[in-house]
Formats: sequence, C-alpha cells, structure tokens
Amino acid sequence: MAPDSTTLLDLFERAGDKHVFVSQIVLPEQVSAEQNWFLFQGERLIGWEAEKGLLPLVISDPCAVGLEPLRKQYLGFWATGDEPVHCFSGEVAEDAALPAGLTAVDLRSLFGVWDERWIGLAGRAKQIAQWDRDHQYCSRCGAPTESVTGERARRCPQCGLSSYPRISPAIIIAVTRLTAAGEQILLARNHRFPAGRYSIIAGFVEAGETLEECAAREVQEEVGLRIDNIRYFGSQSWPFPNSLMIGMTADYAGGEVALEESEIADAQWFLPHSMPQLPPKTSIARRLIDAYLCRRAADFLG
Repeated sequence: MAPDSTTLLDLFERAGDKHVFVSQIVLPEQVSAEQNWFLFQGERLIGWEAEKGLLPLVISDPCAVGLEPLRKQYLGFWATGDEPVHCFSGEVAEDAALPAGLTAVDLRSLFGVWDERWIGLAGRAKQIAQWDRDHQYCSRCGAPTESVTGERARRCPQCGLSSYPRISPAIIIAVTRLTAAGEQILLARNHRFPAGRYSIIAGFVEAGETLEECAAREVQEEVGLRIDNIRYFGSQSWPFPNSLMIGMTADYAGGEVALEESEIADAQWFLPHSMPQLPPKTSIARRLIDAYLCRRAADFLG
C-alpha cells in the first residue's frame, strides 16, 4: 500500500520550493525515519502511481514496501527546516515484480512534471547508481572493487586503480547571423528527432579539446559552417546516460550549409516568425533558442 499521498505531495512541493539539497557521501550514524529513495529498474525510476504522475518514494525502508535493492548509495539530505530527509539511490533487479501501487517510468517523462531540483537529484541518483553497478570489478585486472571510505569512489585492492563517477561533457551551441531581414538562428534536424522537430547543434567534447574547439569542430562537421565569437551561456546536467550539456552561443563566420547526412536530415536559418517545432522547454537547447527569441522581441519592441 502507498503511504499517505498528501504527505508525499507536501514534501514534493516543499523540497522543490524553498528547501535545498545538501550533497554528502558519508552516511550519518542516525538518519531520518522518512527517507527519499531513488530506485531504478534498468533505466526506469520507481515511484508511487498517482493522478498527478509519479510520486517519489518517501519511505523508511524499501524492504518494508516489498523492494529489495541490489545496491544502495547515500546521496545527502533535503534540508527541510525541521528534520532533514536523507536521500539514497539504488537499483532493483530488472526482472523483479513491483509491488501494488508502484510503477517505473523513464526519467525523461518527468521533465516538466517534477520540480527541477527533484529532477536534478533523480538524475544524480541515476548516474551514481549506474556507476556503482558498472564498477563492481576492476577494468584493469578484473578483481572485485571496494567502496572508498569518505569518497565517491571504488578502488581495486589488487592493483590500486580507483574509479570515480564520470561525466561526458558535450557542447550545445546557438549560431546566429545578421541579414537584411534581421538576425537568424541556425536550427537542424537530427535523424532521431520526432517528425518536424528542429534544435541547435550539439556534440561531445573529444579528448584534448577545449570547449571552443569542440564547438567550432561540431558546427563545421555537421553543417559545414565556420563560427567565431564563441561565448558561454549556461549548463545542464543530462543523465542520459551521463552528460553535462554546456550551452554556448556563436556568430556565423562563413560557409554554406553542407549536411553531414549520416546524422543531420536538414538544417536551415530561421527568423522568429517562422520557427519550426522546437525542443521541450525543460532542455537547455530550448533555453538557448528562447534567449534568441526574447532578444529579437526586445529589439522589435525597442
């Protein structure tokens, strides 16, 4: 049976409003009776079924509701103003039957539904749980690894290799140019996108590259254009599986659109009044596009 949904909704709303998450590694000797568990079954997050969508697991013990974690990791706590709510990540077996009242959903489905701080913590939990799962054995010598006290790390007792949670940095860049019709933004369609959707250029940073070098290379490779005046915009954790999206802007510096056809289906320059279907508002891609649209609206009103 699910606990009182009013209590869960209250915590869900309070934690996303004025309360903050404090990251910790070492589990305190005493923890709150009410704990926030981010348990994953494969790629899917487990929670309570509710009319408003998935509710987070705020429980005293997963076993008490019929869930048996294969592994668990302490994340830290929500500073709620009274008793802190300690948070854990973990995973259950992919073939385990979920008890009545519980379901598992793709974390992407909660973007725009859960508060950004809850989503951010769920993404952190997903990455830590999967890192712990994937580093039970040493990648150098194959020996079983051990958790390192006081660090988010696993160490091989045989050869000494330490493994830490990894993130994969990727740039995502809004390229604009000035024309007689006004400032245009470059948008492209990846073959994997839903029909009709366009976004901005993105790609992973390669070993030895700066962010600026990556931005210039990705734009050149994907659409054949040169850019300059590359500037930092913002960032977003993207746990699919472990990316850090680094938003940037740049000015068009030359060239004609030439598609990397194995990846890009189409790329065009757009004005605000002719925008295609855009990415969800929860993504940094949309924030970059919206910043362009707001700037153009301000220029028009001015």
